[in-house]
Amino acid sequence: MSESRPPFPPFTEETALQKVQVAEDAWNTRDPHRVAAAYTPDSAWRNRNLFVTGREEIVRFLTAKWERELDYALRKNLWGFHGNRIAVRFQYEWHDAAGQWWRSYGNELWQFDPRGLMERREASIDDLRIDAADRRIFGPRPEAERGVELPLR
Repeated sequence: MSESRPPFPPFTEETALQKVQVAEDAWNTRDPHRVAAAYTPDSAWRNRNLFVTGREEIVRFLTAKWERELDYALRKNLWGFHGNRIAVRFQYEWHDAAGQWWRSYGNELWQFDPRGLMERREASIDDLRIDAADRRIFGPRPEAERGVELPLR
């Protein structure tokens, strides 16, 4: 298989930060096929209480997610890295079909193959009901805000 996704492991702080930003940018497109292309064909996920295996399941999972989580906008920040693994903290906001806004907080553990494709993703996520006036994430991250961490609350 000739596909690859630089930067490649082992990661430095610079390349880990790049990997996190590329992932954030891709997820903010809300394009399940684009996102799934960054994973190995047999990638294994744990997302909350769901287990997903392979790109086809990833596409189905993300399609359903973004049909439920409307106007989804995400921020990811590097938490740590070592070798071929990266730990990420994230927050995203979305609203449901009834118009209720939510902020979802989470942590992800990522493991990459030598070609820079993610072969394992484990995500723990909690949702907090918020008022529309409390929103702080509006669309993809502007260039000037890259690397800026969001407050915990």
